[in-house]
Amino acid sequence: MKTDKQIQQDVMDELEWDPEIDSSEIGVAVRNGIVTLSGQITSYAKKLAAEKAAKRIKEVKGIAEELVVKIPSHGKRTDSEIADAIVRALKWNTSIPDEKIKVKVEDGWVTLEGELNWEFQKDQAKQVVGEITGVVGIANLVTIKPRVKTDVVKGKIKEALERSADVEADRIQVEAEGSKVILKGKVRTWSEMNEVERAAWSAPGVTSVEDNMTLL
Repeated sequence: MKTDKQIQQDVMDELEWDPEIDSSEIGVAVRNGIVTLSGQITSYAKKLAAEKAAKRIKEVKGIAEELVVKIPSHGKRTDSEIADAIVRALKWNTSIPDEKIKVKVEDGWVTLEGELNWEFQKDQAKQVVGEITGVVGIANLVTIKPRVKTDVVKGKIKEALERSADVEADRIQVEAEGSKVILKGKVRTWSEMNEVERAAWSAPGVTSVEDNMTLL
């Protein structure tokens, strides 16, 4: 088990190794496995990169992020310019339905609102915005459609099973808790199990799948 000092050194080494980060801008402190990142950095993209770098280190239990983004004078933009750049960047990203996201910018702070089908789209939107010059902070208030239609999921599973295997769909029980799908029942092979999981993930609004299926 690593000591706090060893974790601190590993995080500092990772920050120095990452070409997206200026490690001289970031202070690292560790207590009981919790890493605190502090300092003043020049872009939000560096902030995201620093968080990811710290999370890559083994035995890090949590991140306390106290980094402050201070845009240098040559990189400053008006809120209107930032908003325009964000809208264009979201439109160019084919994995994000940009028409479902509303963008607000105030003093460099960006607020994202709207409703999407997938958690990865929400994360991707934040990533795209974080790379825009002039952004100092992001409030990602985008929500995921809160409920899953169980009958839709069951229908997709039945279709998937009929395409790929001789297993009756009624062997699979599908439950939904908000945006989480729980799968139960029996399948004959691992490949069939994977097909059922993929079918569940394909349903709009699903953010997690709990697989409690067993093999016959």
